Amino acid sequence: MRLLVVEDDQQLAEGLVGSLMQSSYEVQLCTTGDAALAACATSTYDLVVLDLTLPDMDGIDVLRRMRAEGMHSPVIILTARDQLSHRVRGLDIGADDYLVKPVALAELEARIRAQLRRARGGGAQLKFGAVEIDELDRHASVNGQRLDLTARELAVLEVLVRRQGRIVGKEQLFDDIYEAESDARTSALEVHISRLRKKLLAQGARVGIRALRGLGYRLERSDG
Repeated sequence: MRLLVVEDDQQLAEGLVGSLMQSSYEVQLCTTGDAALAACATSTYDLVVLDLTLPDMDGIDVLRRMRAEGMHSPVIILTARDQLSHRVRGLDIGADDYLVKPVALAELEARIRAQLRRARGGGAQLKFGAVEIDELDRHASVNGQRLDLTARELAVLEVLVRRQGRIVGKEQLFDDIYEAESDARTSALEVHISRLRKKLLAQGARVGIRALRGLGYRLERSDG
């Protein structure tokens, strides 16, 4: 699940982004309205968390332009503006939820899950063989038994399951899993793949991760 957070308060943004990433969401942070609009023009997000008080423009104008440009993903406004008129205006312009700061991160994440469920018609399950991923509650299971995965391992598995047995290039995995360019990405990815293989095998998944030299990785069912 890809989320866009639009927030210029550095301390709040760092805490929010860190908490969401710990919950295995892929998060992009923008600190201005222009940056947020540019991000939505080039990428697709499952949900947007939007502050209204931004340094370059009002968040209401950002929301209006997002909707005018065809962005249909859920938007949760997170702001210090607590007057009823502000709430009504935000919801009328196109917000799906409105939260007043300060807000507990646990409540915000619950609101995010609720909006994602609604956007997906109540369910968000990915499946490949005996492996199932709950995108909203952010966990994977094999034959109903929960897998003990790190956030990175879950992110790798989610990308592979989405491809349904088709090849996923290393560069695509890098771009989806890691935020920044780094020479350590290759070795880190190999570690995550190795651990995933062991955990899937130990759980009796009968699903393996095959490496194809020069191409990438893919999930394969196994009868063994």
